[in-house]
Amino acid sequence: MTARALILLLLLFCVSSLVIGREAKPLTDDPDLDKRLMALSQQLRCLVCQNETLADSQADLAADLRRQIKEQMKAGKSDAEIIAFLTDRYGDFVLYKPPVKPRTYLLWFGPFVLLGGGLFALYRVISHRRQAIVYSPLSPEEHRRAAKLLESDNGKELA
Repeated sequence: MTARALILLLLLFCVSSLVIGREAKPLTDDPDLDKRLMALSQQLRCLVCQNETLADSQADLAADLRRQIKEQMKAGKSDAEIIAFLTDRYGDFVLYKPPVKPRTYLLWFGPFVLLGGGLFALYRVISHRRQAIVYSPLSPEEHRRAAKLLESDNGKELA
């Protein structure tokens, strides 16, 4: 590629990032409602990104959910009612920190059970190996042979 083509390609990438980027704007005209919306959005998971909160996500679905939450807040619903609405619709997965209940025991306690099982298996393998290793001291003949090997030139003489 020529230098002109590389510069043109670089310029194209720079301009495209400006077009794609979104300008940050306040969510509502009411700062108290904004704070409440952000606080509630921090407790909810983005259904598209799955590793981001609803407040941090830039996905279109996250923006739609924030808009729905804002409308419900303007309608006078409490945070608990909004969370109940979202969990009824999307399940406990929408909560960034799901509650501890029988349906989520595996999620909360599964890693500890696996860790305990792995440590127990490691203990068993090590203890069986330790029992399998039989220590027997060298016989006088083996002592002589070892001494001979150490005295010889780099262990070239074997007998």
